[in-house]
Amino acid sequence: MIKANNPNLKSWVSVPVNSDFTIQNLPFGVFSVLTDSPRVGIAIGEKILDLKNLFELGYLNDTPFALEDFDYNFLNKMMQHGKMAVRQLRNRISDLLDETNQELQQNTEELNQILFNQSDAKMYLPVNIRDYTDFYSSEQHAYNVGCLFRDPNNALLPNWKHIPVGYHGRSSSIIVSETPIHRPKGQKKPPTAEVPVFGNSNLLDFELETAFITFDANPLGDSISTEEADDYIFGMALFNDWSARDIQGWEYVPLGPFLGKNFASSLSPWIVTLDALEPFRTAGPIQDPKVFPYLEYEGNKHIDINLEVLIQPEGGEEVSVGKSNYKYMYWNMNQQLAHHTVNGCDINNGDCYGSGTISGPKEGMYGSMLEISWKGTKPFPMPDGSERKFINDNDTVIMRGYSEKDGIRVGFGEVSTKVLPAK
Repeated sequence: MIKANNPNLKSWVSVPVNSDFTIQNLPFGVFSVLTDSPRVGIAIGEKILDLKNLFELGYLNDTPFALEDFDYNFLNKMMQHGKMAVRQLRNRISDLLDETNQELQQNTEELNQILFNQSDAKMYLPVNIRDYTDFYSSEQHAYNVGCLFRDPNNALLPNWKHIPVGYHGRSSSIIVSETPIHRPKGQKKPPTAEVPVFGNSNLLDFELETAFITFDANPLGDSISTEEADDYIFGMALFNDWSARDIQGWEYVPLGPFLGKNFASSLSPWIVTLDALEPFRTAGPIQDPKVFPYLEYEGNKHIDINLEVLIQPEGGEEVSVGKSNYKYMYWNMNQQLAHHTVNGCDINNGDCYGSGTISGPKEGMYGSMLEISWKGTKPFPMPDGSERKFINDNDTVIMRGYSEKDGIRVGFGEVSTKVLPAK
């Protein structure tokens, strides 16, 4: 067992009941307070542990890191040291925060330099993302979309159960939680129109996803096996991969998503390490037909992560519109990374990979308004008397997620984004 995952650990830092940020979690992010420059921190309870100042005070001398790894506005420098170094760092932080360790907790003067309230902090996009790939790996979502746009007997395309389908997206428009977006514009072709029209998207949708972030991995020409994949995955975050369904529906043949997707994708600010999620591994679905050998894997490679998406109208209350779970994915991260590299594609530090919309097997467990409203035919009723087929201007979409087992909770916080009117 990874030392920092010990379920018996308790922190001297106060951790509220049902907090996502327990001592068994210790996710990494980038933050600033007041006029200070952005730097690397770790979430614990309602606090942020400042790794830059912690290093300067000499508490991280026995780790392979340097000050510049933490005095930086992205996690990438820290991540360059690789998985074993980050594991060593997380174990060291766990020791320092352990309630039985007096090394740090009694030094009030130093605590004021290294512990800050999350409520006082500004959070930043945690990783400098150069490349972004989005997958399409939830069978229920793919089936639902196939039913909506084709028919139930031919819902899944012929390739779907043979390869983890994906496409390369736009990394420049990946934004951190709390960054508002404007309703996109583009060409669309209404069902009754003979020619396309130009205008604001009327079918703006969220997609409930997770994302994983990689370390430096294979050089160009080499591939990564499903067995090796865990060594190159730094961690996971919540991911809202926005979609303009009307723009996408007109443009996607023959080359797939473009303007319907590249206007924004929202990422939660804390990266939960794959190490912290190890206790929540679970078995995946039986894959039939049998996959090619390079996609075969051993052990439990799926993860039990409870997910929820909520809509908050301007001035109104949050309304839960769907609950799902990452364990419902057909293709896991190991298979996605193995497929991504089987042709020799190189994987780099800070690359981001979207899971694809995560939908569960029943109504109430769908990960997009396209499915929740069944393409607008079943509007979702809101407590204020309004209804939602898709997302309205000034709605805020919130996604939350956590894993929990034997009383230990490891969560992601949330990704929250307000939709402003089109410019």
